[in-house]
Amino acid sequence: MLASFFATFLIGLREGLEAALVVGILVAYLTRVGRRDALPKLWIGVGLAVALALGVGAIFTFGAYMLTFEAQELLGGGLSLLAVAMVTWMIFWMQKAGRSLKAGLEGGVDRALRGGVWALVAIGFVSVAREGVETTLLLWSMVQSFGDSPSALLGALVGLITAVVLGWFIARGMLRLNLGRFFTWTGGFLVIVAAGVLAYALHDLQEAGALPGPFGAGAPIDPTTGSVAIGWAGFPFGWAFDVSSAIAPDSALAVLLQATIGFMPAMTWLQVIAWVVYIGVVVPLFIRGVRSNRRPRAASTVDATASGSDVSTPTVATSGASSPTAGASPLGAAPSPPTAAAATPHPSGAPAAS
Repeated sequence: MLASFFATFLIGLREGLEAALVVGILVAYLTRVGRRDALPKLWIGVGLAVALALGVGAIFTFGAYMLTFEAQELLGGGLSLLAVAMVTWMIFWMQKAGRSLKAGLEGGVDRALRGGVWALVAIGFVSVAREGVETTLLLWSMVQSFGDSPSALLGALVGLITAVVLGWFIARGMLRLNLGRFFTWTGGFLVIVAAGVLAYALHDLQEAGALPGPFGAGAPIDPTTGSVAIGWAGFPFGWAFDVSSAIAPDSALAVLLQATIGFMPAMTWLQVIAWVVYIGVVVPLFIRGVRSNRRPRAASTVDATASGSDVSTPTVATSGASSPTAGASPLGAAPSPPTAAAATPHPSGAPAAS
């Protein structure tokens, strides 16, 4: 369905573009320092990271079929919790460390070149493996929640392919993308998605019996109907609400709501509480991080204007890839006075250090 396709497409696009930009920075730096001979080693590391991500996804997908229902639910719930933790950490890590990402990667390449060219295999592997495993876990959790929907898998694949194409265009200097705005908006979307994955994880753990809920013997029972209580009568281990009669669980509307805000027609109290607490804690912290990254940029622009000095900013945001005309990385090129239209923010929302 279109909703599940769009949700996984955005996840594949964002996570894939992060990895593509990291690889672009590494390739551009090796080109700039005249070590193109080391590029095959870097690509070996990148290839191993991609193979690891695919292997993890295959193990989780096909290995789960040999487990009992309770074991499958327990595995799905545990991996979904891990995906939420990794995605949340990555969102805030990018906000804090994004501005120094380029310098850190280039420093790692310098150390690898001094220690041996084969160390670049490890640099390429580590730089991409983190994004790859995180993406695999998140997409696997979402596909499970959509009932292994083919459209969700297709959306993820199209998103990843689009990210590779965009990364190549940025690397060649053929595309200017406001990465700060892109990562801010997709980061906000990922927060909402993570809240939904968290709620679905608790649903799996309740079905597995790892957490108390409406599927176990201790569920609160409605004395009138004899079924599990709904609403306040079911607090805290029953159903918070059940609108399945109005919104069919397999309907397009249900899939749309689940793909965007994590809503399910029937949700337990633990699911609702976890969703509300996650949103209530993470969203204000995310907004605070966005604002804190914007303030220094505004202040530096005012100071530079007042002093009449030049401000050096990259013409292609954090791609670090070689320019087709100059043959060197825009991030490492000699500074030139930018215009307001040419300056492109760093993925963290703030300009990268020149």
